[in-house]
Amino acid sequence: MCGLLGFLSADGKAADFVSTVSAALPCQRHRGPDDSESWSDSDIVLGFNRLSIVDLEHSHQPLRWGPEENPERYTLTFNGEIYNYVELREELQAAGYAFHTTGDSETIVVGYHHWGARVVEHLRGMFAFGVWDSQERSLFLARDQFGIKPMFLATTARGTAFSSEKKSILEMASALDLGLELDQRAIEHYVDLQYVPEPESLHRQIWRLESGCYATVRPGQEPQVQRYFRPEFRTTAVSQDREQQLFDSIARVLEDSVEKHMRADVTVGSFLSGGIDSTAIAALAKRHNPDLLTFTTGFEREGYSEVDVAAESAAAIGAEHIVKIVSPEEYATAIPKIMWYLDDPVADPSLVPLYFVAAEARKHVKVVLSGEGADELFGGYTIYKEPLSLAPFEKVPSPLRKGLRRLGAVLPDGMKGKSLLERGTMSMEERYYGNARSFNFEQMRRVIPWATREWDHREVTAPIYAQSRHMDPVARMQHLDLFTWMRGDILVKADKINMANSLELRVPFLDKEVFRVAESIPHELKISHGTTKYALRKAMEQIVPPHVLHRKKLGFPVPMRHWLAGDELYGWAQDTIRDSQTEEIFDKNAVLEMLKEHRDGVSDHSRRLWTVLAFMIWHGIFVEGRIDPQIEHKDYPVDV
Repeated sequence: MCGLLGFLSADGKAADFVSTVSAALPCQRHRGPDDSESWSDSDIVLGFNRLSIVDLEHSHQPLRWGPEENPERYTLTFNGEIYNYVELREELQAAGYAFHTTGDSETIVVGYHHWGARVVEHLRGMFAFGVWDSQERSLFLARDQFGIKPMFLATTARGTAFSSEKKSILEMASALDLGLELDQRAIEHYVDLQYVPEPESLHRQIWRLESGCYATVRPGQEPQVQRYFRPEFRTTAVSQDREQQLFDSIARVLEDSVEKHMRADVTVGSFLSGGIDSTAIAALAKRHNPDLLTFTTGFEREGYSEVDVAAESAAAIGAEHIVKIVSPEEYATAIPKIMWYLDDPVADPSLVPLYFVAAEARKHVKVVLSGEGADELFGGYTIYKEPLSLAPFEKVPSPLRKGLRRLGAVLPDGMKGKSLLERGTMSMEERYYGNARSFNFEQMRRVIPWATREWDHREVTAPIYAQSRHMDPVARMQHLDLFTWMRGDILVKADKINMANSLELRVPFLDKEVFRVAESIPHELKISHGTTKYALRKAMEQIVPPHVLHRKKLGFPVPMRHWLAGDELYGWAQDTIRDSQTEEIFDKNAVLEMLKEHRDGVSDHSRRLWTVLAFMIWHGIFVEGRIDPQIEHKDYPVDV
């Protein structure tokens, strides 16, 4: 896990940008504090910050490789890990290729020479990389199947910049003649969804290469993007006598995935909450590391901590357990740092406890495993049960459904049955927009005066829904979340917040071989028997301790509702709103009124308030330059 930064000149004047790239590299030093190097030729400048995980003494980047007739044809910069690199190396060696390192990076560039763009289909891992072909004078950029690793791009008349961190491109803005205008549509998307959906960023001229895509760029040309992977759920019926075979397949593929995710030349630990996902990963990891360390975080407020359950799980699997308790004061102090690390705001309060538990883990290990992706692949969100509860509405004749919808619209807010009538008479495309939505349109207009049109989430979701018409309703919801909530929130915080602490996070559930098993699970084995992730729970019966097997997950919950209404964060929130220079975006008086209503118990605005507050902090750092995030680059030991 590292940080890459590059610039492809449009006119053969890359030499003019060597110092620009060198000056922008340090702001992503947290991604790779172990080593920093750069390389250039007439067309391209490549910079790299390394976090050494595999082949510690070698595999330095930018990495040069080529066939015997042109031994320095390719130059690679690569962020991530390739977990099947041992097997790929053996396959490529059998095809006659020579290797000069023992790391995973070289398998990418050798594979690119052998397979071309199809190399991405052979890689099992998390990755964002660039390969410069000095013979063809072309740049190949690629991102992993699920979007675990980030890749930002910006193209101007001067050329194309690409980076693991948007802030590095912002550092180069003047040299690139890059405009720094904010994208109003992206702001709307953020306020409504709590994150900026791919491929957008809040800066109009900077965008993200989407998950499962690669791009080819030639000097003076726009990047040509191609999708190579689109996760699709192809559910098939499973007879009752074959259910156990499916459960066994899940157990086997997860065992294999964890084993490969444990490949490292440094110590690997595991995050551990109170749910089945992280507990399953930790229990499987313990088989490969008898001295496994597990880490969790929580708060002192009752009901907002899984510390005790996680400790019980650690004891059950025989792992040493380390806990970090976060205070409200620590929480508020860390927010500016976190917004700086994120590049674009994500209004997820769990970012902050994750930051602290990652900092604690980095004192002991360099790599941790975690359970992200299990809910999306195996059907873990409670909302996925909704198609079952709303099924009776499908039998209601269309004219009557329209009448029920009109009735639901006139019922008072909060009245029992109103939500059921409204949602039951909507199509899935209308009612489901993923796992997060802060504001409805009227609430948005209250705080954003320029929101003159009704925001419709289908601007983002309609193209995704169009790809899933052949899937069952639960699978369609999973499919949508893979392209929205997971890569907009879950994986952004997984990458950015752990990298803020120079800690590599690995996610064994988000493995293409695991997906090949998960994609075929019928919905009745996801949402059934009164629970979620039923097939996963059955598969983990002999692995996960009984007290966790059917327990509802909290994750890293945050008592934000209480803190914003009380002494802990109310004053901080007031000051943040008043000091913010976002009058052209938000009606600050309306936001202050919303805060007061929340304190007085008129309505729970905590989610909406946090969405606005996170943006205001971000704006104060990246637009106003008023807030100093006080980033301190830490020096960690190379091998932990």
